[in-house]
Amino acid sequence: MERIWAPWRIDYILGKEKEPGCIFCTKPLENNDVENLMVHRADRAFTMMNKYPYNNGHLLVVPFRHVGDICELDPEENSLLVQEVCRALHVLRAVMKPEGFNIGINLGRVAGAGIEEHVHYHIVPRWNGDTNIMPVLADIKVIPEHLSLTCRKLQDAFMELFPPPAGKESP
Repeated sequence: MERIWAPWRIDYILGKEKEPGCIFCTKPLENNDVENLMVHRADRAFTMMNKYPYNNGHLLVVPFRHVGDICELDPEENSLLVQEVCRALHVLRAVMKPEGFNIGINLGRVAGAGIEEHVHYHIVPRWNGDTNIMPVLADIKVIPEHLSLTCRKLQDAFMELFPPPAGKESP
């Protein structure tokens, strides 16, 4: 029997790898976008890769302001957040060529929110046939590309497709 190992998932599944504080508040303050899987910073929102993806290219679009519900954002923040979702879709289409997407927000732990105190969109690229027997029988999802390589591709595409205004570089 051949085995495929995905050891990074067990820390998330068992809840052992809890970083102190809200990662959506602390990660943008650090000057380490590559390690933190940050792919783009926009006005009042940012995009980062999910460290424990459901599929290759799984992104999180997050407001900079720490709120637990989209209803707590003002209309401008909601608009800028959705604009960042659209930029992320544009980049994913250019880089990864998915055939569809799952896009959503999980509000509350019972709805599946892993970080319920800071609202965020999930964008999961989908391809025909991307589901297989592995998750059903082995509780394993095979991600075909390393997160850091996908991160670099997406960062480069954001810079090419949505360059920062002159004099304002992303870290």
